[in-house]
Amino acid sequence: MTGQRDTPCIAICSTSNGDDICKGCGRSFYEVTNWIAMTEPEKAEVWQRIETERTALRYTTYKERAQ
Repeated sequence: MTGQRDTPCIAICSTSNGDDICKGCGRSFYEVTNWIAMTEPEKAEVWQRIETERTALRYTTYKERAQ
């Protein structure tokens, strides 16, 4: 997790709308709701997965989101 912000959140949360995976950050509902309690190695594992997948909106530009 070196060089990463603490949380992947970009304030576009779709888990609050019932999605199992957040469209904004790419975390699961469990990961979003338990982030504060997760250990650094657990957070690093989540970061690695979402960085590898790169499907969340956090990996797009504002211009791309507006289209």
